[in-house]
Amino acid sequence: MKTFISRTVIVFYLLVVSAAYTAHSHADTGSGKAKFTKHFNESLFKITDNGMFSIEILLDEKEYKIGKNVIGIVIHNAHDEDVEGADLKIISLLPKGQVNTESPVVKDKGGGLYTVSNMNINKEGHWELKISIKKKKMEDSAVFSFPDALKLRKQAGKYEAGSK
Repeated sequence: MKTFISRTVIVFYLLVVSAAYTAHSHADTGSGKAKFTKHFNESLFKITDNGMFSIEILLDEKEYKIGKNVIGIVIHNAHDEDVEGADLKIISLLPKGQVNTESPVVKDKGGGLYTVSNMNINKEGHWELKISIKKKKMEDSAVFSFPDALKLRKQAGKYEAGSK
């Protein structure tokens, strides 16, 4: 009888501890929105339209060595983790009547870093850069409007999906 009571108390204790752990690990950590990290001050940064990914564009080698005549793109998911092996599509959206002859070449360098060659980011006038990301069944995109994107750079730090 004492063994039965002891086992019942132990099982009850384990259930209480398990429930407390589950409640703590799934607790709302504030706003409930995904938080993303912008690592560099001189980069461009956007959270995708549906908050699935963040995109950080390294324009030159001032803060991170990416190679000559290429740009770097760092992709994180909604858990602020590096996204490797994603399919990136990059399209320059030029004003009406202008033809885009670029065919950007994207290479996955690992650790969430992708390099893009054969693309001129310093175009004159107003234009947009659309970056679409597909990883497994997740797909999202963001558009950077130039030259405004170059003037409105955010400082390095944490940003929430849905924040401007």
